[in-house]
Amino acid sequence: MTTGAVSSTTLTSLYEEHQVALIRLAVLLVGDEPTAENVVQDVFVRIRHKAPRLHDEARLLTHVRAAVLNGCRTELRRRERRWRPTEPDRPPVWSTESNAFLSQNDRELMRALQQLPRRQREALILRYYLGYSDAETAAAMGIRPGTVRSATTRALAALSTEMGGEVR
Repeated sequence: MTTGAVSSTTLTSLYEEHQVALIRLAVLLVGDEPTAENVVQDVFVRIRHKAPRLHDEARLLTHVRAAVLNGCRTELRRRERRWRPTEPDRPPVWSTESNAFLSQNDRELMRALQQLPRRQREALILRYYLGYSDAETAAAMGIRPGTVRSATTRALAALSTEMGGEVR
């Protein structure tokens, strides 16, 4: 692909094929589906209006994943600023339906996951919840694969300690 605009067909195909996985990623990071859908939609709107400068169309998905991750980070910072005066320790906004299906252990794991530093939490979500490879996780996060592995190892150790040795 040249540095020109991304074709509508390519963008539509990418959206149709990866929409669910991208929304799933965003839900795990921001905690609610409507916000996740907005983040993903905003990314595609921005790409449509201002195409990224890519020399290889195959890298578009990597660019979109990174943009969704950055959009989630922006949303979380926005929430933190918005809620800081009234709710300093706001838990994630899980829907009642999803909460009903989670076991007690899953709820404890999700709470423990939210206590991790941002980089560790993102690495775990991308690697284990979404099944990205180290390379895909590194590309989405904008870090090296070795950093992904160390962040993942530290996060698993912290979760194991927090959960009493139950996380592997």
